[in-house]
Parts: sequence; structure tokens; C-alpha cells
Amino acid sequence: MFEVRQKPDMVERALLVRIYFDQREESEAESLLEELGELVSTLGIEVAESVLYRSREMHKKLLCGTGKAAEIVELARAHECDVIVIDNGLAPSQQREWEKLADLCVIDREEVILDIFAKRAQTREARLQVELARMQYALPRLARMWGHLDREGAGSGGGAGGGASRGMGEKQIEVDRRLAHLTIDRAKRELEVVRKQRKTQRKERERLGTPHAAIVGYTNAGKSTLLNRLSGSEVMAKDMLFATLDTTTRRTELPDGQPLLLTDTVGFVRNLPHRLVEAFMATLEEAVLADFLIHVLDASSPEMDRLHQTTLEVMEELGAEDKQVITVLNKIDRVTDPDALAELKLKYPDAVHASAFTGQGVEDFLLACTRILADRVRRQQYRIPQKRADLVSLLHRDAKVLSTEYDGDDILVSAVVPASIAGRLETFSLLPA
Repeated sequence: MFEVRQKPDMVERALLVRIYFDQREESEAESLLEELGELVSTLGIEVAESVLYRSREMHKKLLCGTGKAAEIVELARAHECDVIVIDNGLAPSQQREWEKLADLCVIDREEVILDIFAKRAQTREARLQVELARMQYALPRLARMWGHLDREGAGSGGGAGGGASRGMGEKQIEVDRRLAHLTIDRAKRELEVVRKQRKTQRKERERLGTPHAAIVGYTNAGKSTLLNRLSGSEVMAKDMLFATLDTTTRRTELPDGQPLLLTDTVGFVRNLPHRLVEAFMATLEEAVLADFLIHVLDASSPEMDRLHQTTLEVMEELGAEDKQVITVLNKIDRVTDPDALAELKLKYPDAVHASAFTGQGVEDFLLACTRILADRVRRQQYRIPQKRADLVSLLHRDAKVLSTEYDGDDILVSAVVPASIAGRLETFSLLPA
């Protein structure tokens, strides 16, 4: 069975390179290169140096000119690097040309992210999604991976039958391509089963009428920490990129007694490969189908505005741009400059300032959720005959029962009731509490 090459297990020192083509892009290019350093470090690879190169035009062969490419290769050799990581996306042919020139392993930003995802995936679903994305990425690069066999076998030179003969490497490539296609097809089939299972789970939630919110945002913004703080659960929350790849849904209770389901989603990153968005659609569709979104931002990040825009772009790609959104400026406890706080309030006037780590602002956040869902519940009093104990059970199961008293043969119940079951109890309703 063909497997994608596990480069992180083979390399120790990396040279990071970002090539940009417009002087106006320099600041963003520097920021992206810094982020690439965090991504590469997440794989446990030492970063020897990060360099920014400007090319006057984009060259088809190597992105930059051959002279600049040769400088990059010499710098990598001087640092005794065993991998060059180019932040720009590389076409398969460009990757081959770089490796031919450098005689080193050369990878791009997408491959780094794919390798991180492969290491982070825990559940069967996450592993399937990563496998699909990695195979789709590797398929057009198989010739590069089997280049060492090109010199073996007969080749297709001149002479009788020369054009029809096939070398050993060519045959192996064909086998690997077929196996890769089979793996892609199998992963797609199994992910379709996952989607159907999620659809069944959503139907059950809809039947109960429980509101649902999806937590979205840039990777390492504190989404899992917020979920843990709100629900009392212990979802893995670490100060690292892409700590969460699997969706986790937990239940919490709002101040008005209404239940709320919260789903943590995979974090976003700038230039997130489109194939990863596609592969994780089974997971990300939780955001599309949620009643509203909770957009978590790292208030302490100097790049917060850009990270905010990245999430908005991904949500638009998913078709969730019209959802109601509660913006949470998380890690606000790390922002100690009064001027910086004032600027945040000016830029994001409706945002909730919070710290999932300390608990600061969590009550304000829950009140914001309550306001969004205000029309979904009513506080009501009921007089229910004891022979209709089934309705009392319904209230205990699907509503928030505030008090229960007995008056003769009747049960007096005060409860916060979702609209989904209010109609079944209307006959027994008294004046609102």
C-alpha cells in the first residue's frame, strides 16, 4: 500500500522561505513567514533561519529566478539544513525542480499543515479526513517520490520496441496511483457514512428543539478552553496549533434555564488549503447548520484583525457568512495596556471581553447567548392534573423546571419552556410567572 512520505520523521533542521512579488505585500509576507515558523516548530523541527525574498515577477519553474533560488539553496547548506520549507504553494513540477536544484527535501506550507493534521488526528473520522487530504495532495507528486527509480529498467530510448518498453519505476508509479485512487475512494465513502450519522444526530437535536451553537475561530484562539469553562468538560485544550481536529459537542445551561449545545470545531489558519476545507466538510458543516456562531479571537495577538478576517473568509467559503455571530475577545486578561483595550472596544463594540482561562467575562458571554435565543423560550406556570404525569415528565426532560407544588389533585409547575413543546402544554397554562 502506498503511503505519503513522513518527512517530519526524517528531518531535523529547516530553512523557511517566503517569496513575495509586490512591495505592498512585504508586511503580510513577514507575518505569514512568522506563522510558518510556528507551524514547523509544532512538528518538532528546528528552524535554522527564516528568510524573505522579493522577486520582481513570478517564474514558472521555481517561483523566483534561478539566481535567487541558488542563493536559497546555498543558505540552506550553510546552515546544514535537511529541508527547505517554502511558504508559498508549490506546484508538483516546481517542487521537483527545487529538489533537483537543492538535492534536499523541499516542502510547502500545505504539506506542513497536512503533516501536523496527521499527527493530531485521534478519532477514526479525523484520520479519514486527513488521509483523504494527504492522498489528494500526494497523487500528482508520485513521480517525484519515485524519481530514484527512473534510472532502473529499460527506459524508452531508441531501437526496436524502445517506445513500448517500460522501466521499473514507471510500473511502480502506476501501482501507487491505482492504490492512491482506491484509498481516496474508500475515504470518501466512509466519510459519507460519517455525514449520514451526523445528520441522524442533528435530527434528534432538532426533535428535542435544543439550540445549538458552533465555536469557530483561528487555531489556538482558546476555543476548547472556552468549551471546557462553559460545560465543565475536559476537552483537550493546549497552547499549540491545531490541538483540536475532532468536533466535540457539550451541553451547558444559560441564565434563563435554557439548555444550549456547544460544538468545538477545527481551528482555521491563513492560506488554509482548500482540500483541507473540503476534507473536513463533515466536521465544519456543524458550523453551517448551527443556530448561531461563537467567533473566538485571541485579543492578545498583534495579528488579531487579520486572523478575524481569515475566519470570516473560511465561513464564507462554507456558506455560513449570514449566521448570527457572538464575537468573543478571549485572553483579554493578557491585554494590560489601557490604550489597547480602548482600541479593541472601538473596533469591536459588540464583542464580549473574556478570558476562558480565568473565567472573566463568561457570565457576559452567557447573557449574550440568552439574548440571541430569547424568542426560543418562555417562563410559564402550569396546573397539570396528576393523571397527566407524562406532561410533568416532558417538562423535566425538555424544559427547565423551576418549582413544583401540589394543590389537591393538581401539580403546579413553574418552568422555562422551549417553543418546541409549549403548544402541547398550552391547555394547562396559567399566567406567566
